[in-house]
Amino acid sequence: MTLSASDRLKAGAIALTAYPLIAALCWTYRWRVEGAEHYDRVTAAGRQPILALWHGRILPGLHYFRNRGVVVITSQNFDGEWIARILHRFGFGTARGSTSRGGARALVQMRRDLLAGKPAAFTVDGPRGPARVVQPGVAFLAGATGHPILPYHIESTRYWTLRSWDRTQIPKPFSTVALVIGAPIAVAGTDDRMLERTVAEVEEALRSLEQRALEALHGFHG
Repeated sequence: MTLSASDRLKAGAIALTAYPLIAALCWTYRWRVEGAEHYDRVTAAGRQPILALWHGRILPGLHYFRNRGVVVITSQNFDGEWIARILHRFGFGTARGSTSRGGARALVQMRRDLLAGKPAAFTVDGPRGPARVVQPGVAFLAGATGHPILPYHIESTRYWTLRSWDRTQIPKPFSTVALVIGAPIAVAGTDDRMLERTVAEVEEALRSLEQRALEALHGFHG
């Protein structure tokens, strides 16, 4: 999909306005992080993590994983354009495509980026859901490249919830935010049985990490 010059200008204006607001909000958060050593061990072993998270928990991760060159898929439409521009300002890379258009091309680019030493990230139930149901793309990418999936989950003490399909949560200013990273999930191949097994394993890991993140916030009120 080719955007008009007018749409590109509008996307640039949105990103220019939204980025400092999001960045300022994220700098107010008080973080409780568990499992950061998993990320470090993956990279120390010469691999790159394929981060896996629910679509409704994107925003705080923009701050925590900023400036690491993490590559994520964004759609080729107008919304994908301004989102990509915000991601670039946070130091992320993008592969343009979606499950409905250009997805295979985006996966090919992510595979090249992983082989070039760049981490990747998947909103595993995106871009349209159903919510909390892992799609097979993350398993395929891990099986095709040999790089492990690294699931993580975020919860916060105070947040706004959007009326969207994924019930996106935006932590309020000065909230305590818990980010819990799980153990790496290795994927040995891309046959159907392996992909199904990996999808189930990622879903179970994300459910467990959600519980751990909520427990990490126990006793915190802001």
